[in-house]
Amino acid sequence: VVFLDVRGSAGAFRAGHIPGAVFTSYGPKKWRVEIQGVPGMLPPVKTLEKLIGDLGIGNADHVVVVPGGYSSGEMGVATRIYWTFKVLGHDAVSILDGGMLGYAADRKNPLEKTFARPVPKPFKANFRPDLIATASDIKKALAGDGTTLIDNRSTDQFLGINKSGSVKRPGTLSGAVSLPGPWTTVNDGGKFRTPDVLRRLYATTKAPTVGKAITFCNTGHWSSLGWFVNSELLGNKNTKLYDGSMADWSRDPANPMDRRVKLK
Repeated sequence: VVFLDVRGSAGAFRAGHIPGAVFTSYGPKKWRVEIQGVPGMLPPVKTLEKLIGDLGIGNADHVVVVPGGYSSGEMGVATRIYWTFKVLGHDAVSILDGGMLGYAADRKNPLEKTFARPVPKPFKANFRPDLIATASDIKKALAGDGTTLIDNRSTDQFLGINKSGSVKRPGTLSGAVSLPGPWTTVNDGGKFRTPDVLRRLYATTKAPTVGKAITFCNTGHWSSLGWFVNSELLGNKNTKLYDGSMADWSRDPANPMDRRVKLK
């Protein structure tokens, strides 16, 4: 087992982490990169193989992703890295629900304060493109292939009231249902809601939990929370994540968008 600490703060890692854990930063040029002007994209497979191998993770290791546990945004870091391992064909991966906040809440749990460099291992990917949605998949969904489009952004962005700086035009994909990522954790914190509660939440938003689905957001961060809930907690293995999300889709003026609230 390799505990992969994804809090991103070297200071927090030095202050105390799970014994034997390895540190990684989620930031630029690490787990997400800019490709052809679209930020937050999945890096090339060879880049990820080296990144993971240099962290001392091999194909025989079970990876436990350890977020901070303070917010749903931090859990989104964990789900995005979890999804990346799955895309690379590495199924031996888990997320520590509650993160370091939950772990450290029990004073009996040991902490380590060293910052040892991991010993690199070879890591070979078995790439799974079937977990990744593209603009072509979105076009098929809009043409009526039966795929549900789930927008995991905030409600104001879904409605077109506001937009992220990474997105060219306000609005959402036509016919999409809104299920903001922060709703999937308890009080927007570091613990996932139970499957029963999530099913009720999905029913409230009229988002189906079976059948083909694509989760999306601005750059593939919040949608990783949606993908994780759909695929891993609710068991809908017909779920894909649109890696480029609205940052990719909105670039082409020919791509239709639905702006439900127009302020001008």
